[in-house]
Amino acid sequence: MNNANYRLEPPERLVRTLSSRPADGVARRWLATLPETVQEYLTRWELTPERVQTPGGRTSVVILVRRADGTPAALKLCPPDGTAALEHAALERWDGRCAVRVLRADAGALLLERLHGDISLRSLAEAKAQLEAAAVLQRLWVPPVGAAGAAGAAGAADGHPFPEVTAHAAGLVETLRERRDAPAAADARALVDEALELASGLVGSAGAGGDAVLLHGEYHQGTVLAGDRAPWLAVAPRPLVGERAYDLAWLVRDRADTLLASPGAAAAARRRVAKLADSLEVDAERLRGWAVFRAVSEGVGELSVGSRGRGELLLEFAGLL
Repeated sequence: MNNANYRLEPPERLVRTLSSRPADGVARRWLATLPETVQEYLTRWELTPERVQTPGGRTSVVILVRRADGTPAALKLCPPDGTAALEHAALERWDGRCAVRVLRADAGALLLERLHGDISLRSLAEAKAQLEAAAVLQRLWVPPVGAAGAAGAAGAADGHPFPEVTAHAAGLVETLRERRDAPAAADARALVDEALELASGLVGSAGAGGDAVLLHGEYHQGTVLAGDRAPWLAVAPRPLVGERAYDLAWLVRDRADTLLASPGAAAAARRRVAKLADSLEVDAERLRGWAVFRAVSEGVGELSVGSRGRGELLLEFAGLL
């Protein structure tokens, strides 16, 4: 394909997500100029496009490409909000250990090794998928700064650029408080209050969660893809530094729709918390607390942008815990 003739059609999910955030003018402008930005990187990095990875992410786009020597790769473009720089720093810190490798990077752009994007841990049976997910995550939990004192892209006084879980969670708490009395959240106020109380206790006792390590940040079965040099590799981190239990909260609610439709859903959800906590040696109550808070926070956020089905599912799952 002639690069000069390539015209990107942004994935529908990306367009829908960014279009639902009218206040985020930067992301909307980025989306509007995305086809030109893609063309710029294809030319500059001598890449031949194959196809857009769909359904893709909600805040980024991945184009499957080939390098000048024919090597397959994946070009990922993100809005200019700093997420690409943090993702790059985390992937450099992991250096291919259970995570995708970075081949080249620029502001807002990452050229990544090609994985099997259509095969995630969700292709496995539930029990096997959770075992594999736990094994990969355990290897990602490393100190944010390596022995040589580098975290890929140092920028903070403590030698790494990653946000702390406590500060990040405090921001989520403020947002959830602001949304508590919105009409969309009227039926969930008791659950919101519980989530806020849990988060306050977790943030206030952060030291009780064990040593602070580099976290993936948005880890679930869908962010672990099949690879060639390793069976399973993590992708798309939103890295933070903090306690391990925070990183397990999304894994607790994986396949929530299937779990909610099964008999004894509440008992199954609590068993999942206990099993994950035991296998990865984290405090079960702290894991439950983070799981409830993160599900409620995201669920109310989904309701606030009109995504009622997903929002109600997350809140229903939180209520089981």
